[in-house]
Amino acid sequence: MRIRDWVILSGNANRPLAERICKKLGKPLGQSDVKRFSDGEVFVEIKENVRGRDAYVIQSTCRPANDTLMELLIMIDALKRASAKEITAVVPYYGYGRQDRKVAPRTPISAKLVADLFVAAGATRVVSMDLHAGQIQGFFDIPFDNLFAAPVILDYLRSEASADEDWVFVSPDAGGVERARAYAKHIHASVAMIDKRRTGPNVAKAMNVVGEVDGKVAIILDDMIDTAGTLTEAANAVIERGAKKVFAAATHGVLSGPAIDRIMKSKIERVIVTDTIPLSEEAQKCSKVVQLSVADLLAEAMYRIHNYDSVSSLFI
Repeated sequence: MRIRDWVILSGNANRPLAERICKKLGKPLGQSDVKRFSDGEVFVEIKENVRGRDAYVIQSTCRPANDTLMELLIMIDALKRASAKEITAVVPYYGYGRQDRKVAPRTPISAKLVADLFVAAGATRVVSMDLHAGQIQGFFDIPFDNLFAAPVILDYLRSEASADEDWVFVSPDAGGVERARAYAKHIHASVAMIDKRRTGPNVAKAMNVVGEVDGKVAIILDDMIDTAGTLTEAANAVIERGAKKVFAAATHGVLSGPAIDRIMKSKIERVIVTDTIPLSEEAQKCSKVVQLSVADLLAEAMYRIHNYDSVSSLFI
């Protein structure tokens, strides 16, 4: 069977990650221009011949979320109009994922709206990582692969683990218990949960710890860290219950607003994030923040998808 030709393109959101993925795949990053008119409108020109080729567009819809989302949608539209055969949106961080349900009367389900925009623009497949809510996959009528950064984070934690230390994975809320349990089974650790009360957007108050953390090394595990309010409240809670040390791990290091200041003032030893989102200059300088790369994992998934191989072994 003739090997299908493919091209990999990137928007401006996270070009270093796209370059690392291309290096792993041994392919050059395709040429494209993503510009803006003086009033802020996005203009895209694909500099590659994509007719009949499979196109992969790598773009996290991270800060500034509206700009990066529009870049991605317009790149997909440009590829569709240039007669690309298949268009896969590789979205390491799926913005608007927190708005996956109605939380009050007359509020939107923005994650569904964004899914509709992807399909309307012309995407034929989406690859993302650690969605805020797994049910977002059901918002799409095209194939969707939700990868997990767990193998990358677990490799790092294993290198840090000491044989004489007892580790416990702590979910900052009830919704993350399944994620904590999945991590815990791989290094034979226990699981705990924070009983959290949220009083408003980006505002949370930890109330109680369910599970045993006394004398253990606690790893607070979440899909993302935004303003770090939930994280620092959870850290205080487990320290009060006798945890020996506290680490934090999350796939997406949004780290907006007062996040770095809160992390530096907290008792957290280290915050582990991945490069699905590029770190701000302030975060790069923070001695407590460690960034790992998921480029190899995304490259492997893209290679398997392109060659019609199974990607199920990449899930844990």
